Amino acid sequence: MISRAAAFLTQTVALDDATVKFEIWDTAGQERYRSLAPMYYRGAAAAIVVYDITNPDSFAGAKSWVKELQRRGDPNVVIALAGNKADLESRRKVPFEEANAYAEENGILHMETSAKNANNVKSLFVEIAKTLPKDPQQPEREAFPITPPREETRNCC
Repeated sequence: MISRAAAFLTQTVALDDATVKFEIWDTAGQERYRSLAPMYYRGAAAAIVVYDITNPDSFAGAKSWVKELQRRGDPNVVIALAGNKADLESRRKVPFEEANAYAEENGILHMETSAKNANNVKSLFVEIAKTLPKDPQQPEREAFPITPPREETRNCC
């Protein structure tokens, strides 16, 4: 059994009118991260849920993650469903049409990719970047709020 920690990566996508920097937490879908998942997606503008096109169980797991994001994530989060291992077409067990229909029913993006040969990986990020709100409302807050000292009031002489 291979054990690995969640990985952190960044990806920058330049569009005609904006540059989007993705900060990516990759948990590899490991069950041990399920209880920590809200920490990863809290405040996220987008989430990519990946399944293996050669493994129906991974597609079922991806559906579970999508449901979790829809239930507990930000209501405006952009969700993308990525069918990975598109380079293994001869071993396909999850029909493209089935996954695409699921994505359409749930109002999420869908694309098949290959991490092995990088097919459609950049395209996936570009599509997500195009779908993000152009002027997201950021809550006004300071990283370390500084409260001014209270003025002393004297009620007596």
